[in-house]
Amino acid sequence: MKRIAILLSLLFMVQTALTQTTTEPSPIIFIYDASGSMWGQMDGKTKMEIASSVLSSSLTELPANQNVGLVAYGHRKKGDCKDVEFLVDVSNGSASEVSTAIKAIKPLGKTPLAYSATLVINTLRTSKEKATIILITDGIESCNGNICDVVKAAKAEGIDFKLHIIGFGLKKGETEQLKCAATAGEGNYYDAADAGGLGDVLDEAVEQNVDKPKGNFGVLAVKNGIPIDAYVKAYKAGTDEEMGTLRTYGETRYMYLPTGTYDLVAKPLGSDVTSVRVTNVENVEEEMTVKQISFDGGKLKVTGYNNKEGWDCMVKVMDTEGKVVASTRTYGVTKEMEVNPGVYTLSFQALVIKGLETFAETNQYTVEAGTVSEVDHTFQTGVLQVYPKLGGEIIDCVVKVNEVNTGTSVAGSRSYTKGNEFKINPGTYTIKVVPLGPNKDKASQTITIEVKQGETVTKTLNF
Repeated sequence: MKRIAILLSLLFMVQTALTQTTTEPSPIIFIYDASGSMWGQMDGKTKMEIASSVLSSSLTELPANQNVGLVAYGHRKKGDCKDVEFLVDVSNGSASEVSTAIKAIKPLGKTPLAYSATLVINTLRTSKEKATIILITDGIESCNGNICDVVKAAKAEGIDFKLHIIGFGLKKGETEQLKCAATAGEGNYYDAADAGGLGDVLDEAVEQNVDKPKGNFGVLAVKNGIPIDAYVKAYKAGTDEEMGTLRTYGETRYMYLPTGTYDLVAKPLGSDVTSVRVTNVENVEEEMTVKQISFDGGKLKVTGYNNKEGWDCMVKVMDTEGKVVASTRTYGVTKEMEVNPGVYTLSFQALVIKGLETFAETNQYTVEAGTVSEVDHTFQTGVLQVYPKLGGEIIDCVVKVNEVNTGTSVAGSRSYTKGNEFKINPGTYTIKVVPLGPNKDKASQTITIEVKQGETVTKTLNF
C-alpha cells in the first residue's frame, strides 16, 4: 500500500507539472485602425498595406496555442462613430485568422478610440478573463471620446488587462491622450515612424504581455540632461546571463527583475556615444526602482600640426583594449569628438607628409563626463624638390626616395614635365632618378641629401 501511495503521489506531481507547462497564455486582442487616413502614403505604400504586412509577419512568431482576437474600427461606414466590429473572436481565434481578416479590410471611416476600447473591455468584464490589448492607430480620437478616462475607470473597477498603444506615423503633440491611456493600462505607448519601427514595437508589445510580472525596475537614459532613446539589457551581476530588456523611448520604461544584483548595459540610439555599462545595481522585487543612466560624454578637441601649420590628419581614439571608439579627419583645423568617460589613447596619421614619422600615438588620456580635453600632435617636415633635366628642360622620370639608415622607401612619383616635390620628415635620404620615355636608355642617377625641418632642399640632376 505504501508503494502504491508513493506511485500515486509521483503521478500527481508529474500531472501537475505537465498542466503547468501546457497552460495557455492569456489572449491578445488587437484593436486595428481601419479609418480613412490609413490610405495615406508612407515610403511609397499605403499605411494600411504596411500595417497589414508587418502585423501579419509579427503574428507568425506567436506560440501555436496563443489565442488572438481582432477588433477593427472605421471600415464599414464613413461617418459612423459606432463602426467597431469584432472580426476574430478571441476565445478561439488564431494568428492566421487575424492575418486573413486584416488583409480584407478597406479603410473608410472615423477613429473612435474610446468606444473601441470600451467594447473590448466590456468583453473582459463579461468573461472575467485577463488579456493583453494592443491598439494600433495612425490618428487621434475623432469621436469626442477620451480613451484615457475609459481605461482608468476599467482599472479602478478591477478588470485585468494590459494596454499597449502604437502610434503609427503620428505627429508631435498628438500623443498625450494615448500615452495617458497606455500608462493607465499598465502598458507602454510606442511611436512607429515606418515599417521597420512598426515591426520592432509590435514585437516588443507582444512580448510585454499581461502574463509577465509587472515591471518593477525602471530606466531613464539621459544625455546632457535630456531623456534619450536607448536599449537596456540587465544581466545577473558578473555573468552573461540576461535577465531582462527594455527600450526607453525617451522616457522611463520598466522591466521586471527579481530581487538581486545586476549589471546594466545601455546603448543609445541615434548617438555616436558607445554603450555604457553600470555594474552592481541592486533591485528589490517588492519595490519600484528607477535607475538613471547618463550618456554625458567627455569631449576631445584634436588638432594636427605640421611644423606650426594646422595639418590634415586622421585621428582615432582607442580604449584600453585597443578598440577604436571614435575617429575623425581634421582637414587642418581643430575637430571635436565625444566619447564616454574613460581612459583613451589617440593616434594621429598625417596625410600627404612622407617619411618615417607620419604616424604617432599619444600617452593615455583620462576623459571625464562634461569635460573638454585638448589634444594635439605636431609633425615635422622640410621640403624636397627634385628636377631631372636634359638640355635645360625637365624630363619625365621616376623618382624614388629611401631613408638612408633603414633603406625604407618613403616616397616616389613621376616628374612628367613639372619636377617632383615632397613634404618629408627631416632626415637623410637617397634619391634614385630613372628616366622614362624617349630618355629611358639613359643611365639612372642616385644622390644622397639631407632634409632639415622648415627648410627647402632643391636638387637638379642633369642627364
